[in-house]
Amino acid sequence: MTDLTSPAILLKGVGKTFSDVHPTHALNDLNLQVERGKVTGLIGPDGAGKTTLMRLAAGLLLPDEGEIYVLDQNMCEVSLTIQSRIGYMPQRFGLYEDLSVQENLNLYADLQGVPPDEYETRYQQLMHMTGLAPFTARLAGRLSGGMKQKLGLACTLISSPELLLLDEPTVGVDPVSRRELWVIVYRLVRERQLSVLLSTAYLDEAERCDDVILLHEGKLLDQQPPAKFSAPMRGRVWQVSAALNKRHLQRQLSLNPGVLDALTEGQQVRVITHDSQTLPETLIKDLPNAHIEAAEPRFEDAFIARLRQYNQKPLRVSTMLSKFEHESHGDAVIQVQNLSCRFGDFIAVNKVSFNVKRGEVFGLLGANGAGKSTTFRMLCGLLPATSGNVRVAGVDLRRAASRARARIGYMAQRFSLYGNLSVLENLNFFASAYGLSGQAKRERITTAIQDFELTTFADTASHTLPLGYKQRLALAAALMHRPDILFLDEPTSGVDPLARREFWWHINALAESGVTVLVTTHFMDEANYCDRLVIMAAGEVLAEDTPENLRARFRKPDGVVASMEEAFIALIEQQHQQAAAV
Repeated sequence: MTDLTSPAILLKGVGKTFSDVHPTHALNDLNLQVERGKVTGLIGPDGAGKTTLMRLAAGLLLPDEGEIYVLDQNMCEVSLTIQSRIGYMPQRFGLYEDLSVQENLNLYADLQGVPPDEYETRYQQLMHMTGLAPFTARLAGRLSGGMKQKLGLACTLISSPELLLLDEPTVGVDPVSRRELWVIVYRLVRERQLSVLLSTAYLDEAERCDDVILLHEGKLLDQQPPAKFSAPMRGRVWQVSAALNKRHLQRQLSLNPGVLDALTEGQQVRVITHDSQTLPETLIKDLPNAHIEAAEPRFEDAFIARLRQYNQKPLRVSTMLSKFEHESHGDAVIQVQNLSCRFGDFIAVNKVSFNVKRGEVFGLLGANGAGKSTTFRMLCGLLPATSGNVRVAGVDLRRAASRARARIGYMAQRFSLYGNLSVLENLNFFASAYGLSGQAKRERITTAIQDFELTTFADTASHTLPLGYKQRLALAAALMHRPDILFLDEPTSGVDPLARREFWWHINALAESGVTVLVTTHFMDEANYCDRLVIMAAGEVLAEDTPENLRARFRKPDGVVASMEEAFIALIEQQHQQAAAV
């Protein structure tokens, strides 16, 4: 009989090292436990050991030292037996994209030993739970990101596991789909007493968990409920406003010696101080018409404060970025009129129109399947438009796409790096591809390696880099030819919050220098960095405005302005209600 009071997962002195060019101690003398019947969050910066821990708990890896007990059994001795009681959902969902939804379910049911006479009952339950019942004949590869996420979860749950391991299941998924996944997970915990270990890069998700494990460099920093992480931050968190634009205000506050972190929130900046003794007036003494008030601490504040202890590197604008010279701000450098794209009878984008000004950070948002990625690819010249007009940097994309691309920098979601090439070889390749040669090429490569702190990894194959360093390399490559316009396609997907902050520090500096930035993102807090946003749904523009105005449309019952994520979800729900009423 199962002991429901014993831990679902217990690690005793666990260590795991990967021998490569640079041997990596992924986990080091790790001791922790995951309670039954609860949702436990697993967080930490890139390289903390989260995925290694997940794979050890799933029996896909064995530790070099220590013991792992899963559901009361020693994983090193009976891993196959335990695996039949575990559901594991890896980061990329593990779907077979050339098979239909139904065929994926059939395959996983067979692999997991589900009795054939139980197939139909379980399928009906899972399809109802995930809302995928109308799509069972559709190929998995043609599902939106949110639908793939739900199908991956359904395939994981088909064997009715006792323990569910979810490795960053919401990366690259829109806020509506993320919320739906959480509804499903907590329903399973409530109805089946399921135990869940979930790793995430979204700190608001960690805040929803019953318990949180914080890892850093393979070691346990802390484990406790989210509220206990946040409580010691009281007296260190502030909201600041001033007569400056939000990028200037954030930069000024970031450079204040009393400030540990500064994060844009609408026209205000959320500030974390080094300690509770810092006087609030010292934070705003040189800011025009400044106002400061205490803010309620949240889990993300505690995470950032804790990790900053191990990363005290001062923020600075790189010399590579500061040498950008562009024309004055204000001119429209991206002009989109009645842009449409069809794939056969399917209308992916329908008569979309908007303009983007020079030096503006412009966000393109939408739920998975809304058409934003298709729109983005047309603006980059990577996909031809079916109809409509697009001018980028003064060039008609339908007539001279190659000329426009010479003035564009593009950073793809998966970074488009050549994994077998070293950091230096990647930069050499991209510099040559952009037409650089001789002394200019050598100088820009040297500057990129120094300014993005890639010197240690110059000869390292890019596929072995930590995710945050891959991001730095991809941005350096995209900026090699000093473009007028920078396209960023979900550039921080899966990257930890510290790396995201560093990335946006660079992007804000680019915008200040006159570079126009167009970005897609599923991190709604990043939408606050944008000057204006377009939110798409069903291939059309649902809303276009500043983040502040979009948030102001929706207020909570207590009158507080909605967060960007709450406003986004409310807009999408309004569109769904209007569509259903037609």
